[in-house]
Amino acid sequence: MDSDGRRKFLGVCLAGTAAAAAVAAGYPVFRFMAPRSGATGLQKLVISAADLQEGEAKFFEYGGSSAVLVKTKGGEMIALSAVCTHLGCIVQWVKEQQHFLCPCHGGQFATDGTVLGGPPPRPLAKIPVTVTGGNITIG
Repeated sequence: MDSDGRRKFLGVCLAGTAAAAAVAAGYPVFRFMAPRSGATGLQKLVISAADLQEGEAKFFEYGGSSAVLVKTKGGEMIALSAVCTHLGCIVQWVKEQQHFLCPCHGGQFATDGTVLGGPPPRPLAKIPVTVTGGNITIG
């Protein structure tokens, strides 16, 4: 093999190695940004009504994200996304004050998800809820 042939061979090997490295580095980024297969967000979740007392909140995963079910002091069931609309932190339930608090920047939300104060630009997203025969169906 002459020196031009070796040079071409090494160039092809180097290009192949660089392409393989780019694919290996790019695949995790692609999987992170691509939507989950099968996660339509339309799943239904059933919780026993006995699992939730008045004035309490129950956090769960719904459609690949954090969500929360609240039973108000009046007995109404409300399901909301638990993801703050400001920067995406997970809100916390403050039982004593009956509202949600975002630990990141102090955003506050009422039990129905409306903004009470702080930087959140929108209310928490609502999730449909039905109560039938002692079961709470979310979604």
